[in-house]
Amino acid sequence: MNILVLIGTRPEAIKMAPVFLALQKNPHFNPVLCSTGQHREMLDQVLTLFELKPDLDLDLMRPDQSLADLHARAMQKISAVLAEQPFDLVLVQGDTSTAMVGALAAFYQQIPV
Repeated sequence: MNILVLIGTRPEAIKMAPVFLALQKNPHFNPVLCSTGQHREMLDQVLTLFELKPDLDLDLMRPDQSLADLHARAMQKISAVLAEQPFDLVLVQGDTSTAMVGALAAFYQQIPV
């Protein structure tokens, strides 16, 4: 089962890193760690702590961007990732832009969240 694990903020990484590591240990799952980089510096600190490197880094942040700009760019890039690879499931956590847009993009492509 191909699973996209989507993170973008420090709280998401703290909660999803153990899930991702557990998925990696199970031969029935092929987890892919995708970072939006929503909170780059804080996110990278947590990834270093867990010794994780994202398989995909969408690098969404731009100086002085609005939430609308972030959401639009996130929808485009996450949708492209979901279209390129056959994911069976998308895992998101929390109430951040990354989680909301990731869940919506997966829903639009009829991928369970």
